[in-house]
Amino acid sequence: PYSPGPGLRTLELPEIPPFGALICYEVVFPGMVVDGAHPPRWLLNLTNDAWYGRSAGPHQHWVQTKMRAIEEGVPIVRAASTGISGAADQYGRVLGALSLGEAGYLDIALPLPVADSSPYARLHTVEFFAFLILVLAAGWLRYRYPRN
Repeated sequence: PYSPGPGLRTLELPEIPPFGALICYEVVFPGMVVDGAHPPRWLLNLTNDAWYGRSAGPHQHWVQTKMRAIEEGVPIVRAASTGISGAADQYGRVLGALSLGEAGYLDIALPLPVADSSPYARLHTVEFFAFLILVLAAGWLRYRYPRN
C-alpha cells in the first residue's frame, strides 16, 4: 500500500553539503522545493525527460529548474537520463550543461548559496496574497467610489 512521505527534507550525507532532492517534475512547483526549517545549501533534480521527446518540453523543464535556484537562492544540479543535464548557480546562471540527448558528465564546483535567503524564499506566497488583497481593495474602491 502507498502512504505519504514525510514531506520536504534536507538530506545530509557524509562529505557533501546538505541538499534538497527533487524527483522529476517536483522542481516546477515554486515555493515547494525546500525544507524551510532546515534550508539546503544546494538542490538536486533527478529526472527523465524521455516522454517529452525532441520538443520544447526539456528546454522548459530546464528553465523552470533554473527558476527554483533563483527563487531559493541556492545552486541547483539537474541530472537527466534524457533531456538537459546541467548546473546553475543561485542566480540562475548556467555553470555547465549537456544538451538534449547528449551523453557525458560534468565536474563543476558549486558556489555557496546567497548569504541571506532571497525575498521569494523568505516570503513565498505571502507576497502573492498581499498583491491579491491590494487588487481586491482597489476593485472595491473603484466600485464603491466610481468616477462619473
